[in-house]
Amino acid sequence: MEEPGFWDDPDKSTKLVREAKNLKDEVDTYRQLEQEYEDIQVMIQMGYEEDDASLIPEIQEMLDHFSQTLESMRMKLLLSGEYDAYDAILRLNAGAGGTESCDWCSMLYRMYCRWAEKHGFKTEVLDFLDGEEAGIKSVTIQISGENAYGYLRSEHGVHRLVRISPFNAAGKRQTSFVSCDVMPDIKEDIDIEINPDDIRIDTYRSSGAGGQHINKTSSAIRITHYPTGIVVTCQNERSQFQNKDKAMQMLKAKLYMLKQEEQAAKAAGIRGDVKDNGWGSQIRSYVLQPYTMVKDLRTGYESGNVDAVLDGGLDDFISAYLRWMSLGCPDRHARGEE
Repeated sequence: MEEPGFWDDPDKSTKLVREAKNLKDEVDTYRQLEQEYEDIQVMIQMGYEEDDASLIPEIQEMLDHFSQTLESMRMKLLLSGEYDAYDAILRLNAGAGGTESCDWCSMLYRMYCRWAEKHGFKTEVLDFLDGEEAGIKSVTIQISGENAYGYLRSEHGVHRLVRISPFNAAGKRQTSFVSCDVMPDIKEDIDIEINPDDIRIDTYRSSGAGGQHINKTSSAIRITHYPTGIVVTCQNERSQFQNKDKAMQMLKAKLYMLKQEEQAAKAAGIRGDVKDNGWGSQIRSYVLQPYTMVKDLRTGYESGNVDAVLDGGLDDFISAYLRWMSLGCPDRHARGEE
């Protein structure tokens, strides 16, 4: 019997095609940068020779575009993780703060959707739960695009908001928290065995925006993994079986990533801490009052343009995180080193 060839394996062939496309795009971008660099030099030389100051705005525009493309390429070169090229599954959960946190969750949901839109990525809601009075209690979205997980893994952690609450009649400042969980959308079969006795599968009626099946049948699935406390949900597919398959895939991916994190922590001689969705565990602070500032507490990078950040302007924070990771700062920080 003839053995199956490489192209008979859809997972391997898809991965190879994706890698080939990514390499081609990198080469094309490099050639584009070379051409832009030469064009800028020519324009500068023309300006000097003709003493024409009117060329300065055009040169500045060309230089800004060149710098932006160069930074984007540099960010890609910092992506070295096994699953960085994969799509991402991002889950937001409102934490301490009640209605205020649910509103904060909806703001973060919009921020990530706007970031994805600016990069030409596709977003799909896998699970959605409205807040009791306003906002979003929890939402899970799949963000599909080149290196989506590699970029968005920088967002994993608790996000803290400080502002004058619109839900507080006294107009007092309030602090809210939302946890962000990010994992790669690993479609190929993962070598993770799950004991049926270790999980509970619940079905419930779907809620929120969706197709005609929404709210008509108990097609939504929630899987709870007892040993780790991990909970995954899916309600966007048209049938209970499809939702179950997607939720199980998400659970396996999460368990696999958890296993990798534990092995990395053991190798580095550190212990991974479980962060509570509240005080003292945030990775980034967004302050709207009494001043405006967004600061990443891991890398130290900050921006005073809060509106731009909340409108999806995350690239500078992502770039700072990737540089921080490439320098091995997480290990030194975990060991209490400077």
